[in-house]
Amino acid sequence: MLLVSSYPPRECGIATFSNDIVNAVKIVFGDTLPVEVCALQNSEQHFEYNNEVSFILPVDSLEHYRMVAEKINERNDIGLVCIQHEFGLFRGEYGDYILSFILALNKPIVTVFHTVLPNPDEKRKKIVHAIADLSDRIIVLTKNSQTILTTNYSVEKTKTIVIPHGNHNVLWEQKNILKNTYGFSDKIVMATFGLISQNKGIETVLQALPEIVKKNPEVVFLVIGKTHPEIIRQDGEMYRNSLINIVQELHLENNVIFINEYLQLSQLLEYLTLSDIYLFSSKDPNQAVSGTFAYAMSCGCTVVSTPIPHAVEELVNGNGILLNSFESSEEFKNAIVYLIENKEERIAMGKNAFSLSHATNWENIAIQYRLLFDQLTNREEDLRFNFPPIKLDHIKKLTTDFGILQFSKFSQPDPESGYTLDDNARALINMVLYNKAFPDKNTLKLANTYLNFIEGIQQNNGWFDNYKDFDHQLTKQNKEVNLEDANGRALWSLGTVISHRDTLPLEMICQAVKCWDKAIKRIDDIKSPRAIAYALKGLYLYHSIYKDEEIKTYIEKLADELLRHYNINSAENWCWYEDYMTYANNVLPEAMMYSYLVTKNPKYKKIAAITFDFLLSHYFMKGQLKVISNRGWFKKENERIFYGEQPIEVATTIIALDLFYEVTRNKKYKDQLKLAFIWFLGNNHLKQIMYNPENGASYDGLEDKHININQGAESTLCYFKARLIMEKYT
Repeated sequence: MLLVSSYPPRECGIATFSNDIVNAVKIVFGDTLPVEVCALQNSEQHFEYNNEVSFILPVDSLEHYRMVAEKINERNDIGLVCIQHEFGLFRGEYGDYILSFILALNKPIVTVFHTVLPNPDEKRKKIVHAIADLSDRIIVLTKNSQTILTTNYSVEKTKTIVIPHGNHNVLWEQKNILKNTYGFSDKIVMATFGLISQNKGIETVLQALPEIVKKNPEVVFLVIGKTHPEIIRQDGEMYRNSLINIVQELHLENNVIFINEYLQLSQLLEYLTLSDIYLFSSKDPNQAVSGTFAYAMSCGCTVVSTPIPHAVEELVNGNGILLNSFESSEEFKNAIVYLIENKEERIAMGKNAFSLSHATNWENIAIQYRLLFDQLTNREEDLRFNFPPIKLDHIKKLTTDFGILQFSKFSQPDPESGYTLDDNARALINMVLYNKAFPDKNTLKLANTYLNFIEGIQQNNGWFDNYKDFDHQLTKQNKEVNLEDANGRALWSLGTVISHRDTLPLEMICQAVKCWDKAIKRIDDIKSPRAIAYALKGLYLYHSIYKDEEIKTYIEKLADELLRHYNINSAENWCWYEDYMTYANNVLPEAMMYSYLVTKNPKYKKIAAITFDFLLSHYFMKGQLKVISNRGWFKKENERIFYGEQPIEVATTIIALDLFYEVTRNKKYKDQLKLAFIWFLGNNHLKQIMYNPENGASYDGLEDKHININQGAESTLCYFKARLIMEKYT
C-alpha cells in the first residue's frame, strides 16, 4: 500500500495522521502489509524523510503529478494507493492538480477526505465529484462529512465509508502520576493544543478566564503548540503575540502557560493525560474533524467544545460539554465554572470519553483500513495479524506483596475487589510457564507471591477457601459460593509447580508438595465436572514427575465420573457432559485427553475427541471464533445467545487446541488455534483489539456494540497464557 500525504518531519496535522496510520498498521499487521509513503512537499521545502518514504511529489509542478504517478505504476508490488486529501495540500484551483495524478494512476485508489465543505460553488463541487468518481472508495472521518458528500456533491453513499480519526492508548492511572511529575498536583489543569492559528479561537478562552481565576487561582491553562508554519510564513508571530498581550492585559501571567513547541508524541500525550479539562475553541463551523479533539478524549479529558461537526457527533451521553455557539467567552466561562464546581461529574465525563475512545484507537483504525484495502484488492484471505510482544506490566501492577488483586477499574487495580485463589492459581501457572521459557528472578518472585497466597488460604484439613479482602481476611463469600472449582484449580497450579522441578528452586517444589499432600486427601470432595477437570490436569502434571499408582487410580476414578456425566447428558445432536455449556468448556475434553495420556484407555481419547469437536463446531463460524456468551448459557434445548464473550473462554479454547494438536498432530487444531488467538487481535465481530498494547492486559469482555475496557486479573492472565502458547506457533 502506498500512502500519498504530507509526512513527518513536516509539521502538519495530516502528516501526523498519516504517520500514525503507518505505525499502527506496522504494529497490528507487521510485514504482512508493507506501507510506503509518497510525501507531498512544496518547492521551498526540503525534508530528510525516513525509509518509509519511497516517492516525493513536488505539489507546485503540474508535470510532476503525472511523472510520479507513472513511477508508481511501474511498481508491480504496490497494490493500492491511498490519498490523504486536504484542499491546502495540492496546488491549482481548489487543489485540482491532484486530478492529473489520479488520472495517470492505474492502481486501485482510496481517497480520504479530511475536509468536506457544505454548500460548495460549482467549481469545488466538480473537483470533489471528479476525485470521488475516479476513486474506488472514499473514506470520511465523520457521519456528517458522509452526509455532505452525498447531498451536496452527489457522491453515492455506497462508495463512501466512515472510518473515524484515530487516537492513542494511555493508562488512566497516569493522570495523577503525571500531574505530580509536572508539578501540577495542586492545580486544575486546562489545555488546548495544535498548530496555532487564528481559527483556533484561543482568545475566546482567554477572555473567559479572569472571573474564573479570581475564584479559582489554582486554574492553569496550557496553550500547547507552535504557530502553524504557513501562518509564520505569511504573518510571523502576530497572532501568538496578540494572545500574549491579552494575557498581560488581563493579568493572567500566573495562569496561562504557552508551550511553544511541536512536541514529540509521548510528551504531548503526557500533557493531555494530566489535563482535567480540554478546551476546543475553533471558530470554523465547517471544520469537519479534529485530531486534537480525538486525542484529548482518548486521554480522559473532559472536553468543552464549540459545535464543529466532529464535536456534535462525539459529545453525547455525558462525555463532555458541547457549546451552542462559536466565539462565546461567556459560554466557555459557564462551562468551565460548572466543571470546577462539580468535580465528580467532571471526572465521570472524562471517564466516559476515555472509555468510548477505545473503539477508535489507532490499532482499531488500522484494522478498518486493512479490511477495506483487502476487499479492494481481493486479498481478504491473506489477512495476517502481527503478534504483540509479551508484557508483564499489568500483572505486576495488579500484584501486591500478598497476591494478585481480582479487578481493575480501567487499568487501575481495585484494592476493594480483594484477592481470590482462582486468580492466584492462574497467575502461578502463568509465571511457572513463563519462567521456563524466559528464566528470570523477578518472575520467580511473582511466582513465590502467588504460591504463598495459595498456601495461606489452605485450611488445615486440606480444603481451600477462595476469597480474601484487601486486609487479608477471609470474606463471607467463602460460605456462600461453591468452592469446588477453586479447589480443582489449586490442584492444577500445584501440579504445575511440581512438574517443573527442573526449572524452579527446590524450596518452591517442597512448598507445593506440602500443600499438595494436604489437598489430595480431599479429592473425593470434588464432584462437579469442571472442578474434576481442573483436578485431572493437576493430577496429570503430578503423575508426569511421580509415577504414583494411587494418582493413576484417582485419574481413572475422576475420568470415569466425567464419562458418567457424558453418558447421562449426551444425545444424538448433543455430544456433551452436561445439558448446557457455560464457561471454560474446553477444560472438560482437555481433561479427558490428559486422562488418556496417563491411562492409555482408548475410550477416554475417543470421548475427548468427540466432545471437543462438538464444542468447536459451535465455536468457529465464518472465519471467526464466537464463544459462549456470559449473558446466558447455551442449553441443550434452547437457542444460543451471542455476544458477551470473555477472554477466559477464548484462552481455554487455545489451551485445549494446543494439547489436541500436540497429541494428534491434526493440522485443523493448529489452524483453529491461530484463528482463536487473533480474536484478541481484532478478528471478532467488532473488529477491535481485545488487549491493551500499553500494558499487556486484556479487556474484560466483548459485548454486542462495545468492549468492556476494565482489565481484571482473570482476563489479563488468560490472555497472557494464550499469548505464551503462541510463542510455539510464530
